[in-house]
Amino acid sequence: MTESQLGADAARPPVKRGGGDPGTRGRTTIADGVVEKIAGLAARDVVGVHAMGSGFARTLGAVRDRVPGGGRSAAPTRGVKAEVGEVQTALDLEIVVDYGVAIADVARAVRENVIAAVERMTGLEVVEVNIAVSDVKLPDEADGDYGPGPAEAAEPRLQ
Repeated sequence: MTESQLGADAARPPVKRGGGDPGTRGRTTIADGVVEKIAGLAARDVVGVHAMGSGFARTLGAVRDRVPGGGRSAAPTRGVKAEVGEVQTALDLEIVVDYGVAIADVARAVRENVIAAVERMTGLEVVEVNIAVSDVKLPDEADGDYGPGPAEAAEPRLQ
């Protein structure tokens, strides 16, 4: 290549490939399980939340954790259900609170923490966080011992 050819190449503007902002070249989808995991971990960080999920789900989780290869992969999503759209998400959480805490305050803190974590990490707008308090952990109860089990349940009062 001669010196005159090098000068001509340097004077040409660089070739621009594609168009627009790279952030707009494609689509990002976020699975329901990803949002559930983020929300579950954020909810567990709140003081006063003892556990997540119903008694049955926690019992199954405890059994799964003891089985070789069962692992704890489902534990962060226990008690969390997410519906994820393209730009919004809605969440349902089921929690067990520690005895003595103000349930309304714990629910408010869970809602704030979950919304902040999900919106920060995913960019999705959280349109609602529904919280169901399924039980209260008493100080003298062993973990997982929340209320009577199916075999211990009293006769139903209503028919």
